[in-house]
Amino acid sequence: MKIERGKYYFIFSFLLLCLNLNIFSTVFSINSIKKATEGRMNFLLITIDTLRADRLSCYSSEHLETPNIDNLAKKGILFSRAFANTSTTLPSHTNILLGTTPLYHGVHENSNFIIHEEFLTLAEHLKNYGYSTAAFVGAYPLDSKFGLDQGFDIYDDDYGRRPRIKSIFYVQRKAEVVVDKALEWLKIQKSPWFLWIHCFDPHELYEPPEPFKTQYEKHLYNGEVAYVDFVLRKLLNHLETKELFEKTLIIFTGDHGESLGQHGEMTHGYFAYNTAIWIPLIISIPGVARGYVDQYVSHLDIFPTVCDVLHIEKPSFLQGISLLPAIKGKKLPKRSIYFESMYPYYSRGWAPLKGFIYGKEKFIDSPIPELYDLDEDFNELKNLVEKKKLDGYRKQLERILKNQSFPENIKVKKKFDRESLEKLRSLGYVSSYPFSKKESFGPEDDIKVLLPYYNKAMEAMAHYEKGKIKQSFELLKEIITERNDIDIAYCHLAILYKVTGKMREALEVLKLGLESIPSSYEIFSNYVNFLIDAGHYDDAIRIFGEKNFRQMELDPEIWNCLGTAYSSKRDFDKAINAYEKALSLDNEYRFVYSNLGHVYLSIFLETKDPKTYQKSLQYYKKAIELDPVVAFVYYELGMAYIQGRDLEGAIYCWEKALELKPDFGRTLYYLASAYLDKGDKVKALHYLNKYKDNYYNILPVAERQKLDALIQKCLKEP
Repeated sequence: MKIERGKYYFIFSFLLLCLNLNIFSTVFSINSIKKATEGRMNFLLITIDTLRADRLSCYSSEHLETPNIDNLAKKGILFSRAFANTSTTLPSHTNILLGTTPLYHGVHENSNFIIHEEFLTLAEHLKNYGYSTAAFVGAYPLDSKFGLDQGFDIYDDDYGRRPRIKSIFYVQRKAEVVVDKALEWLKIQKSPWFLWIHCFDPHELYEPPEPFKTQYEKHLYNGEVAYVDFVLRKLLNHLETKELFEKTLIIFTGDHGESLGQHGEMTHGYFAYNTAIWIPLIISIPGVARGYVDQYVSHLDIFPTVCDVLHIEKPSFLQGISLLPAIKGKKLPKRSIYFESMYPYYSRGWAPLKGFIYGKEKFIDSPIPELYDLDEDFNELKNLVEKKKLDGYRKQLERILKNQSFPENIKVKKKFDRESLEKLRSLGYVSSYPFSKKESFGPEDDIKVLLPYYNKAMEAMAHYEKGKIKQSFELLKEIITERNDIDIAYCHLAILYKVTGKMREALEVLKLGLESIPSSYEIFSNYVNFLIDAGHYDDAIRIFGEKNFRQMELDPEIWNCLGTAYSSKRDFDKAINAYEKALSLDNEYRFVYSNLGHVYLSIFLETKDPKTYQKSLQYYKKAIELDPVVAFVYYELGMAYIQGRDLEGAIYCWEKALELKPDFGRTLYYLASAYLDKGDKVKALHYLNKYKDNYYNILPVAERQKLDALIQKCLKEP
């Protein structure tokens, strides 16, 4: 049973009573539900990621025009002072769809938490009342693996494969794809339905398509917002054409804002200033005239408002209030709006940030506390802590923390896996593995103190991308000189040394970093990786054995590294144990399967044991099954087939490898040799000539002579 503190829904109570009395047949029960849903209003929820309210022209005409969202606002009620309770994607959407704060549901940021299956979601609640439910989401932080799919008949999170490019890449899809897929579902629905559409596009990197990229070339974030507004026109036109506005409750909001450099924050996820937590909120209700509400509200109020508008029971655990009275012109009760920003705490080990808005005051509790009068200073430029005693504010926050926390303290923390961290890191959310967190914090741990150093480290990498390598090195060295506890500075400096061919200096930096911050798993894991890249396998194994991080038992990547070190030393038993440990943590880790294929092939070459040969083939094939577009694995499997004297299998794999990577030199050579062994001189000559065209000038003299001899062999008459 979903958590409801003892309450049952009236429909289920009614049906249960009927079944116990044996009065109604199954058919009649189904008909009763159908009758209960007839005439019910539909519900459309639109959430736009990283959307500042002031970028919509219905809120402010200063930046750009958003005519389609404005038209929606003209049909509904615009809330001018709505707030997110968190400043990252997964927790904010959890707040919306569960109607509680992270204190209750336990999801504090994007990478270390999932929604516990016992919690009741808005989708599940509506499904209990006969609603068809579907969600179409735009990016990986809302992947179904994190638990928000509960209650949805369709949860479309198909982002496709990520592109294999060297620069930062995103696991996302454009707004037009999301909306088109949602419309496909919507067009075949019969009422009542609940549809959630999530567009990720305003999130960084800001890359709007044309013509928005050119039109907003100096303000690409604005271009992303303009693009999303343009895409929503198709959805809103459909609602208009099909007369669905008269039958549908529509709620439009953002999950959080974007700082865009204000308060020293370039994007979001660190602070909880209004740049990051003030969000748009528009509610369109059939039969209700347009309106404007300036009372302070939050994401928590969406769930109870939906219940009131749709005339269904409100679950007792909800921590927000219905906004229907405010829509009708009434005053809402005075209450505290809790907010937090815990991403820096969980990912970097910095001080936690929590606070509340009460009346027009906003209190931010951190080692360097802040207090603002939002009536006079909505941009939060004048910290009033010097003029006020904070004991009362801290006690009020303590009461909020106590009252809004889940009484049974359900643990929702999950083990992190390689794929999740990799994808979230690509979105800018995960800077490191979960940090070894401190118990107490001083001003030196405050986000306001530490974020400038983080920004400087990111600036250094931006310089590197622009070819300003000297400036990159200087900035990172400055950080380490000023603060020796900024782990990202050591990691970035080591990366710069590595890519500029100075591996010895890279290793020295990481060694120094681990001595300075022994609790940094990020530095440790980079150090182990770099040692292996440098061929220092004994050192990697030694460092691994000296440390006992909690994260080691949860991280498949570090065990894959250990396996590689042992494999390179030809200690195959220990390598297999390490690789199997990695698979126990992530059984879809392609690299581990290909590494195991290599280990078992090496054992076969020593022992000629056919069982190890078959294991080698199985592991290579599993790696290809998981990731069928990696040329190197096909190359390796081809080499394995050659050892088993399967010439056709080798040729198939090598041709596949060349489809994926046409300039794969070794594959060209070996494929030519295979065709020559097969007696097909024409194909052998074709691949040898391609190999010669691409690599002849860089081959050693002996290799050139060998290649020329093979070409002559192909040219000779039989």
